[in-house]
Amino acid sequence: MSTIRFKALEKAIERCAVKIEEPVARRSHLFGTNVFNDEAMRQSMTKDAYKGVQEAIQFGKKIDRKTADQVAAAMKEWAIAKGATHYTHWFQPLTGATAEKHDAFFETYGDGKAMEKFDGGQLVQQEPDASSFPNGGIRNTFEARGYTAWDPTSPAFIYETTLCIPTIFVAYTGEALDNKTPLLKALHAVDQAATEVCQYFDKKVSKVIGTLGWEQEYFLIDSAFTDARPDLKLTGRTLLGHSPAKGQQLDDHYFGSISDRVMSFMREMEIEALKLGIPVKTRHNEVAPNQFELAPIFEEINLAVDHNALLMDVMQKVAKRHNFSVLFHEKPFAGINGSGKHNNWSLATDTGVNLLSPGQTPMNNLQFLAFFINTIKAVQDNEELLRSAIASAGNDHRLGANEAPPAIISVFIGSQLTKVLDELENVTQGKLSPEEKTELKLNVVGKIPEILLDNTDRNRTSPFAFTGNKFEFRAVGSSANCAGAMTVLNVIVAKQLKEFKISVDELIEKGLKKDEAIFNILREYIKVSKKIRFEGDGYSDAWQEEAAKRGLSNNKTTPKALEAIVKPENIKLFEEMNIMSPVELKARYEIQIEEYIKKIQIESRLLGDIAQNHIIPIAIKYQNLLTTNVKDMKDIFGKDFENIAGEQLALIQKISGHISFISKKTDEMIETRKVANKIEDIEKRAHAYCTEVKPFFDEIREHCDKLEMMVDDELWPLSKYREMLFTR
Repeated sequence: MSTIRFKALEKAIERCAVKIEEPVARRSHLFGTNVFNDEAMRQSMTKDAYKGVQEAIQFGKKIDRKTADQVAAAMKEWAIAKGATHYTHWFQPLTGATAEKHDAFFETYGDGKAMEKFDGGQLVQQEPDASSFPNGGIRNTFEARGYTAWDPTSPAFIYETTLCIPTIFVAYTGEALDNKTPLLKALHAVDQAATEVCQYFDKKVSKVIGTLGWEQEYFLIDSAFTDARPDLKLTGRTLLGHSPAKGQQLDDHYFGSISDRVMSFMREMEIEALKLGIPVKTRHNEVAPNQFELAPIFEEINLAVDHNALLMDVMQKVAKRHNFSVLFHEKPFAGINGSGKHNNWSLATDTGVNLLSPGQTPMNNLQFLAFFINTIKAVQDNEELLRSAIASAGNDHRLGANEAPPAIISVFIGSQLTKVLDELENVTQGKLSPEEKTELKLNVVGKIPEILLDNTDRNRTSPFAFTGNKFEFRAVGSSANCAGAMTVLNVIVAKQLKEFKISVDELIEKGLKKDEAIFNILREYIKVSKKIRFEGDGYSDAWQEEAAKRGLSNNKTTPKALEAIVKPENIKLFEEMNIMSPVELKARYEIQIEEYIKKIQIESRLLGDIAQNHIIPIAIKYQNLLTTNVKDMKDIFGKDFENIAGEQLALIQKISGHISFISKKTDEMIETRKVANKIEDIEKRAHAYCTEVKPFFDEIREHCDKLEMMVDDELWPLSKYREMLFTR
């Protein structure tokens, strides 16, 4: 076994025996202890300052400088009392990660003296250098100025010794350079549109809040293996590796007993998360070996997005202390399940009603149907845009593979709700007779609570499935920031609800009763959105053919999927809903296309490096050993040599063939990449990388993996799947 690989395996095995430390306090006592939450604000702020912050959170009112100074003073004293020495504006640029620049509370003044200082100006706004963040051409490199601005709707928190203040990030000219700004606008849009629709059913509703419960899947691999594998280290996935004899085919890892070492990591990670106010609740083994999942309690979407981004950072830091590497890549290992981040989405009123959960009365159920059917219609009309929201180089490997949904966006609602919609579809157009109203309200709408109690099945192949009281957007990738998918989903639902309100009001003005108008519009929506509804196997060839007949898109690659972002109708949608300007939208398209190119480029360069500097030399070394052995056998056996050494000669020839193929294809890949790099048009370059460079990956891998099964195990340089996936 190669020295590096042997040491990696030895380290990993040594680390398997761990002592699990029990938490010193109840989880509920730990929750939010490092968060400047409502309780902390009440205890440390003046009444006026507290009122100002609450009005900003609930009604979007601006915080004046006097209030900001009072909040900053309270926040500083609270943070310092908890051991904080620095503060930072914590934001989410378009890199896929979070960003922070730490400044000390420390300030000097006359006579060599110092003090702790933090005022309202430092709380509300900072001016970080924006020159090296992705901007999609919004600003030039020499125009470095960007601004971060406090988001009071997401509470500040202490992470290690730093007070972190969630903020938006915008360019000097005002364009959004982050994920949070468009999300906040989308949430405001869906609040306004949904609240207006709610007025049909309950006049007491004054606000609608989007809720999100994400499910984070991930792999844990001993860090020694990551250090020994350049591909895992630099790309987050294995570019080479033969499948082990045992993978996930026995389904024995799913919901299985969690190993002591993994449990130790999980417990520390959960304690750190709870202190930060992240309401983690569920943990379990996932389907693939060394794959796991965690999920929190539902939260308001903006806060849930922040918490997911923060938790991914926490997981990586805690994992290092346990000598693990967390892999968030959507497909780190070939042949076994990839990882997703299921986004469970719903809408809730300030009166405590989940708008996607049936109620106890026909009126409440009609409200449920209105939001349920409008959501389906929104997906129907914007399926390509929704697909673009989950497009990435990593997710291209996952979608349609094993348990992940396909690239075709469809909606699953279950047989019982399908029956309800079929009955509503046959509602009489126009005015309803008293008998028809009674039939609809009591026998169709009124019975929904009975049939929905744990009666909505799950379809793991559906990208967008209704699961009883929420929609589960299963197609989101595990490494993604939830903000992208949530921005698009809330925008399209907000737009749809606005159109619904206009259509209903028009019918009411023509003389129809409110309920009749609602039934009439919902009936039409059910008809036109039937093509997006699919209850069957999303992996089947029959569905591919059926989806094409229905006119649904099947954008299997990121370059193709991203084209939807800059289609005129979608540019118009984002501009009309005041979410992003055409400049901002086109910039994001360019950023995502460029990111795709760079990721495939890095993988291509790394694959060439590993093939030429690791695989081929080791294969030649082993081949030389075989050749020497054959020569010795010829000296010993003479005429009988070929009969005795036939297998060795055949093996030498096979190895030569694989070496030759790998060398040839690697050279071709490099030359193809050079040609692609010269293409000035970024869209054409992306498609070239996708259709011309990337196909070499599988060809080169196939022959490298065959060599892995031929070359002496002691010589093979890279940690093998059977070691990485089964050493816990």
